[in-house]
Amino acid sequence: MTLFFIMMERAGLIILLAYAFVHIPMIKETLNSPDRRKNQFILLLLFGVFAIISNFTGVEIQSGLAIVNQSFGQIAQQSSVANTRVLSIGIAGLFGGPLVGISVGLISALVRFWQGGLSPHIYMVSSILIGLCSGISGRYFWKKQGHMAKVHQAMFVGLLMEILQMLCILLLSQDRVQAGKLVAFIALPMISANTLGIGIFTSILSSTRQLEEQARALQTHDVLSLANHTLPYLRQGLTNLSCQSVADIIYKYMKVSAVSLTDRKRILAFVGSGSEHHLPDVPLQTELAKQAIETGEICIAKSRDDIDCHHDDCPLSAAIIIPLKIEGETVGTLKLYFSDSQKMSYVDQQLAQGLGNIFSTQLALGQAEMAARLLQDAEIKSLQAQVNPHFLFNALNTILAMIRVNGEQARQLLLDLSKFLRANLQGARENVIPLSQEIAQVNAYLALEKARFPDKVDFQLEMNEARDGSFPVPPFTLQVLVENAYKHAFKQTKFDNHLKVSIDRNQDSLIISVVDNGQGIPYEKLTSLGKVKQESEEGTGSALENLARRINLLYGHEAIMEFDSSDAGTSVRVILPLSVEKGD
Repeated sequence: MTLFFIMMERAGLIILLAYAFVHIPMIKETLNSPDRRKNQFILLLLFGVFAIISNFTGVEIQSGLAIVNQSFGQIAQQSSVANTRVLSIGIAGLFGGPLVGISVGLISALVRFWQGGLSPHIYMVSSILIGLCSGISGRYFWKKQGHMAKVHQAMFVGLLMEILQMLCILLLSQDRVQAGKLVAFIALPMISANTLGIGIFTSILSSTRQLEEQARALQTHDVLSLANHTLPYLRQGLTNLSCQSVADIIYKYMKVSAVSLTDRKRILAFVGSGSEHHLPDVPLQTELAKQAIETGEICIAKSRDDIDCHHDDCPLSAAIIIPLKIEGETVGTLKLYFSDSQKMSYVDQQLAQGLGNIFSTQLALGQAEMAARLLQDAEIKSLQAQVNPHFLFNALNTILAMIRVNGEQARQLLLDLSKFLRANLQGARENVIPLSQEIAQVNAYLALEKARFPDKVDFQLEMNEARDGSFPVPPFTLQVLVENAYKHAFKQTKFDNHLKVSIDRNQDSLIISVVDNGQGIPYEKLTSLGKVKQESEEGTGSALENLARRINLLYGHEAIMEFDSSDAGTSVRVILPLSVEKGD
């Protein structure tokens, strides 16, 4: 038992050193990616040091199996050493693979050979074999599991490596009797201590990795949550109003003393400690903020002097300054302030960098969406400007003819034409108009058509749940459908023509139906209505396609435009969501 406790004490020294080393960022990165050539070299140096320490802190076992608890130099010729060499070599192989395992085993073997004692060549052989076998085992676990060996797996490998060492002592010793006594004396304590030490070492690394993964998961959750809450505001661009909302959200979710957002020249929003003297709409003062804008790199302020605040009572003493970019160009900064520089952790810096990347993406998306909206708006207005240029000439010809026979009616028709043209002009400027305005335009159109063909069509308008007429609709929606029926449905008949327009609504949609009893539409043409330009003897043949494109641009797939036709007539149904606000 005495030897076991001494061995655990020596193993504890290696474990304490390992615990200290794994909290160094470079070492953590090395252990996470051991296959890289640079990391292999670092692991070789690290575990080589552990192997040397293991040899020099061993326990000398004299020929009479007496324990000498000291072995920092060479040992007596007939003495052996019980140490934690297998712990260091086994861990090196498990984490670094065969190359690192063999190299560390060789380093340990050379040190052990220099120490001398009874048959030192045995330990040279066993050290290299342990490095090779543990390295092969480690490589196997990495390939099979995608990560380092689990605790129980590492302990099993450690057990086998210590047994291998005992076998080497028994098989390679010249004095088998003395070797048997030595193995009987040291086997159980060394196997137990080194196996347990490897398990504790592996557990430390596994726990460290799990904690890092949990921290990254929490960090990712925080970043995504912040991104979700700030998305509607950042897509509006860097304005005082949007940045104030974003700063409030960040301050609420993150453990920082203050939050600020800026553009390239001035502070747009500031929330938190020091807000009574860190005011919006003032020029940038922090030199590090200007540096972050110029270089596009994150800057860290570690003192009040770095923050460049000259207010005597300012509570802020540290800050992380993150550049916000659109297409590689820095357009502003996000600043996270701390009242104590010791509270500004590495995790905070990583989180800030993640936020900067996401916020930059949101700003870029907002800019792209704005450009797309402007392009879409221009396309809609261009389409609307194409509606009914030919109708004007027919109307003017009708009025000219009416002047000769009925001046008063001609005057009224001019008023109707004026209303119609005014509605056209307004429709070319706006993406949606009130339903009542659209109906007024249709009435003006019908008045002009009725003057041309007094008894040709019986028109009926029926409004149910849409009586107030305030619901938004795309300009010319009704007018295109009604005009299309006038021109095509009743082309072959002059009497007993009926056209009915029904407008209704449900909870979230406006439903427009236009039904006629005309000649119907051939099936081959029906399937392409609203999708492609139609051949037409009158006009351009693009009215329905034009309307369908405008509806799709405004509402996307939420809108429906469908046709049904037979010998008994044609019906067109348009369903528009009521969620689109009036455009300009």
